[in-house]
Parts: sequence; C-alpha cells; structure tokens
Amino acid sequence: MNIAISGLNNTDNPAPGIPVIKSLKQNHTIIGLSYNPNEPGNYMELCDKVYLMPYPSLGFEELKARLEFILQTTKIDLLIPNLDAELPLYIKYKKEIEDMGIKLCLPSSTNFELRNKNKLTSLSKQLGISYPKTYEISSEMELEKLIKEDKLEFPIMVKGNYYKAYMCHNLQTSIENFYKISNEWGFPILIQEVVKGEELNLVGVGDGKGNLVGAVAIKKLTTTDIGKIWTAITIENEKLMNIAKDFIAHTKWKGPFELECIVDKEKVFMIEINPRFPAWVYFATELGVNLPQMVVDIAREKTITPKLIYPKNKMYVRFTGEMVTDFTEFTKLISTKEL
Repeated sequence: MNIAISGLNNTDNPAPGIPVIKSLKQNHTIIGLSYNPNEPGNYMELCDKVYLMPYPSLGFEELKARLEFILQTTKIDLLIPNLDAELPLYIKYKKEIEDMGIKLCLPSSTNFELRNKNKLTSLSKQLGISYPKTYEISSEMELEKLIKEDKLEFPIMVKGNYYKAYMCHNLQTSIENFYKISNEWGFPILIQEVVKGEELNLVGVGDGKGNLVGAVAIKKLTTTDIGKIWTAITIENEKLMNIAKDFIAHTKWKGPFELECIVDKEKVFMIEINPRFPAWVYFATELGVNLPQMVVDIAREKTITPKLIYPKNKMYVRFTGEMVTDFTEFTKLISTKEL
C-alpha cells in the first residue's frame, strides 16, 4: 500500500511523522510530505519518495493542485496527516480528497473542535473528570486583570489554543510568553491554573464506531524545556484507560489521538486531547501495539482485534543522532520540490 505521511521534522521538537513511518515502513511504500526542505526526515532514507507541500495556510486549492500533481506519477492509497495545523484542511475537504482516490482516517469536524483547549471544560464534565481552571484572553490587559483579581495564583500556564505552553512564575514572564505565543499562533491565549500530580499520557486509536481498538499509557519521567517527553515508562492505570474508552464511545472518534492528563491519586485532570499521533508513538509499536497499522486497517475497512494490553515498566528513551548527506539532495529538493 502506498501511504503518504506528513510531519517529517525530527529536531528537538519532533513531529510524529518519523515514528509513524517507522511503524509502517516494513510493509508499505512510504511517500513523505514535507513543508520545509530542512526537515531531517527528508534525508533519513525512510521514505521512498519525498514531496514538498504548500503550507496549510494557503488553503485547499493549493493542496489539491499539489496532490493532483503528485498523483500523476505516484499513487497514494492512504494519507496520514500528523500536524495539528493541517488537520482542519484535511477534515473539511475529506470528501474531495477521497474523491481523488486517497483514503483518510480522521475524526469529524465536530469532534476536532470538541477537543480544542478552550472547549475541554465541557467535554471533561461529560466524561466525569476534572479540567483545570482556564480563562480565554486576547489582550495583556485581560491577563493583568486576572492576576489582580486573584482569580489565579502563580505559577500559571500560558497556552496557545493549538500550540505551545509555558509555566510562568510571575506577571512579567506571563506577559512575555503571552506575546511569544500570540505573535506566532494568534489568539485566543489560554491562562490556566497549574495542577499537581503525575503526568500521564495515553495514545490510542478509535475506529469511528465507538470502539477503542488500541492504546498504550505512559508516565512522563523527564521532558524537554517545551514539555516534549525525553524519558517515560509504560504504566497500567485502569481509570485512564476507562476515560479513553468513554471518550471514544462518547464521540465515536475515528483515527489516532493522545490524552494528556495529570493524575493525583484518584483525581484525573484532563490537560489536552491531541487529534493525532504523538512523537512517541513508535514506542507503542515496539511494545507490540502498532497503532499506525491500525489506522491503515480502519481505512481499508478491515476487522481489528482490540489490543489494550502491553508490557508494563518498559522505559522509553529519546536520543539525538547525526547523519551525513550530500548538499545536492537539499538543492534538488528546493529546485524540484521532490526527492
């Protein structure tokens, strides 16, 4: 099967594309979709072909034209988008893309909006769990007002609605990070209380019919400065697994997702629901739960035997690496937009 996969960045803020590719490479032909010629995944020899893509902000007509061009020479049976910024485009124009002969395995637009950070309060209540006190703001004045009225105490989290989150211990750093996020990603900005407990994540796949077909849960041990997992261990947490099952049953979510939670004894706080695979998904594959392959099987309408059991106390360790390639590969990708 020819599978197109985006998210080829593999630096200190890695995208999910490379681990998804590693999970599927053995049994499928991989077409890499890259937004930047500097992305390491372009040169790691994991893709049979790489194409540069127009940025999602350019809209569907640019995406459609590029896909039509690629299809002239390269067949794409399934496309797995791995970046938050591109998902709204693929979800909105799912029918048009599938009419081109490219299958997609994605949540509905309603479900995608439901897990936005500014709507998680409502979803958390429906799932019977907690959500940290959160305020949506669009100005520095609103931020200062929140602090002066003692609605939140430091430290606080300053978050973008889709990307970036910083813990801040005073008003000055809060303002700095407010502008850092808004200048890059726009508004609204979310101001959230900090809750304490163990940081637990769960990656899973829903079949679109209300069934959780695969999942692996971990506890974070160490993270990077921007919160990316560096080391973690697999855990068994029945409550978290049941939350994932309830989430899938309630929404009939289709495709990959990641729950980010903080657990304090029996109390579970929902922090984020990511609508795609996380960058640590190959860890699940190595443990015998190949979630990207499950997405392929769902797209092919194959019957899947759920896999929710996996080895516990296995440790995930992310590391950096180096490679050497020829500069002509880089210039060729820039000039021809393919490699």
